[in-house]
Amino acid sequence: MDWQKRGLEIKAAALALALAPLLAGCGTPGAPQPPSLRLPERVADLAAVRSGNSVTLSWTMPTRNTDKLLLTGPVVARICRAEGSGPCDVVEHGQSFAPGASASVKDVLPAPLTTGTPRLLRYTVELSNHSGRSAGPSNAAIVLAGEAPEAITQLNAEVHRSGIVLAWSPVGGDVPVRLVRTLLTPAQKPAKPGLLAPSPEAVQQTLLVESDTANGRALDKTARIGETYEYRAQRVARVNADGQTLELAGALSPPVIVNVADIFPPEAPRGLVAVATPPANGAAASVDLSWLPNSEADLVGYAVYRREEGGPWLRVSPAKAVPGPAFHDAQVEPGHTYHYAVTAIDQSGHESARSAEAAETVPAS
Repeated sequence: MDWQKRGLEIKAAALALALAPLLAGCGTPGAPQPPSLRLPERVADLAAVRSGNSVTLSWTMPTRNTDKLLLTGPVVARICRAEGSGPCDVVEHGQSFAPGASASVKDVLPAPLTTGTPRLLRYTVELSNHSGRSAGPSNAAIVLAGEAPEAITQLNAEVHRSGIVLAWSPVGGDVPVRLVRTLLTPAQKPAKPGLLAPSPEAVQQTLLVESDTANGRALDKTARIGETYEYRAQRVARVNADGQTLELAGALSPPVIVNVADIFPPEAPRGLVAVATPPANGAAASVDLSWLPNSEADLVGYAVYRREEGGPWLRVSPAKAVPGPAFHDAQVEPGHTYHYAVTAIDQSGHESARSAEAAETVPAS
């Protein structure tokens, strides 16, 4: 009995030790956890672009706070601006943005920052919670203070065969010019039968003109027939400040809109050659024509014309354009001399001038 009693005591003691941690945690508070401050995450992609006397700041709003919890409402942003290594002055405070939004703020520079030699200007943005506390400033976005290049005036655009010719009032000096082109007809049109659809075009593109800008002219060869574009332009100076090469851009010009209508016929085909084949072995006489292909992107094909000495020009090819640079004329008579010319036709139905003539006499045998 003593041994049995002793064994039960040992088992009871072991069970008590095993249950002790569980019993201690039941209803007993653990170590205190720090309260959540609900601080919005810091902005990491702040960008700044100066144009004339204003700076446009843009960034992406976070969607979570520093505790990785979703933000549930608008967040207040504070913009800070510092000249060089000087103190940071608040230039915008109180504007709110939704979580995940693409935020943008324009800062109009005061007069002292729009004159004098170029120098660094640093921007940051801080996002605050309801108590006005933040997780810290964003990355720094750098632009240049100082006098900007002169604004471009009297910008105009005209459609030429080689592209869009842009012109503006020239000033002294060959300062690079940035053209900002916006596509106003972004919906891609279906291709005509037998043609490949054009690759999609970016809605906005920038074209930097770095030579001959003092003359106030530039040529945009990339504009597409049938589209409508808006152009704006600004002079852009490249400045070395504190070991960094930065741009100092003038104000954007007022917009000019141009409809790139297809009003120009193709170039006349070149290199026309005619070779006659006499009748033989029951086969009728014929004349084979060939020429160099045209390079227009909207080319549909060609039309072939023929005349006899002193006679009028007559179209001998079918009503549908000949797709390639060759034609077989089997409607000829031995002993006759024929003069040929070829034209090119584009998708809009414009027909080129006739090519140089090629004459050929069909042998009798």
